[in-house]
Amino acid sequence: MSIVPQLNARRIGIVGGGQLALMMGEAAGALGLETLVLATTDDDPAVASCDYVLVGEPRDANALDELARSVDVVTFDHELVDLEQIATLERRGFTVRPSSSALHFSVDKAYQRRRFFEAGLPVPRFVVVTSSSDPTLAAFLDELDAEPVLKASRGGYDGRGVLFPQTREETLTMIDQLASLGEVLIEERLELQSEVAQLLARGVDGSVALYPLVTTTQANGMCVEVIYPAQVTADIARRGEELAEQVASLVDAVSIVAIEYFVTAKGLLVNEIALRPHNSGHWTIEGTSTSQFTNHLLAVSGQSLGTVAPLFAHAVMVNVVGSEQPGSLERARAVRDVAVHDYGKSWRPNRKLGHVTSVGDDPTTAHVRAWQGARAYGTSTEEA
Repeated sequence: MSIVPQLNARRIGIVGGGQLALMMGEAAGALGLETLVLATTDDDPAVASCDYVLVGEPRDANALDELARSVDVVTFDHELVDLEQIATLERRGFTVRPSSSALHFSVDKAYQRRRFFEAGLPVPRFVVVTSSSDPTLAAFLDELDAEPVLKASRGGYDGRGVLFPQTREETLTMIDQLASLGEVLIEERLELQSEVAQLLARGVDGSVALYPLVTTTQANGMCVEVIYPAQVTADIARRGEELAEQVASLVDAVSIVAIEYFVTAKGLLVNEIALRPHNSGHWTIEGTSTSQFTNHLLAVSGQSLGTVAPLFAHAVMVNVVGSEQPGSLERARAVRDVAVHDYGKSWRPNRKLGHVTSVGDDPTTAHVRAWQGARAYGTSTEEA
């Protein structure tokens, strides 16, 4: 295991060395913060931007202990952690933001859904089971107009752990497949008008900075495009803000809180949340006065949050997902008026390699340029 030097400045420990930690590291210098990342390998993206690197697994208690002893506060790049290990750090006096109790909402989808339902938040109809023979299952499935959506309670991301059966037989088989990993969240399959996301930062004093609602487009379980402003009515936008404040208060997280909504004929439904910078907020790097990465660091380090006013009338962010053949980073950077963010990953089909953002006063121009940059970069996704 790597030897970590003792740091003297305010130090942020980040569990996970992916692209979110990379962009946290890029934002930290301007705030006078130092970052130490717990990366799984020396090739993880965040190694390029963080000040210090500790190589170890996110569920390795010894690695977590070394990280916590070397920093002032621990935060996260992902949710693939052991909650009891995180709670143990807290009981020993280490500062963790968001806390283990808040993380429970993002680590465990079944817990999240139950708590939101109990709090009166609008969510899809659901049931949680541990096998296809669960006594509550048959009646729930009989009430639905179509086969449900199945989600592993823990460990899923970017579409992993989410299944869409087409028949009752497939539903039962897939439930048992997922149940080998733990509880299974079963939801009604909805007719969606669109999907939107609300981002906010929440500080140690409970203060909240609400970013504008954005429209998101998904393909194969991954976000393809984010558009600011959201393509919804003013009433929907206001409702998104109201629900976001309710979610933030319930979860009690000190961090970025990202909320994914379904837009349906009956209004907004809460899909899922994340308690860290989120793909739907990458546009804030160029598009707002304080990016989500800066505000996450301000929150977890106990500082006042930055303002989140949009700097442009329109912004479009496109994810770059590896196609069958590599693209050209140089050609992408040659596209006029786009910001290209390379995550430093080796090329592989269907792997997130970076993102491209275009901002400006005209929505069509921003859309066209963002996709020009993404296609030059070699994205496999189709234009929304």
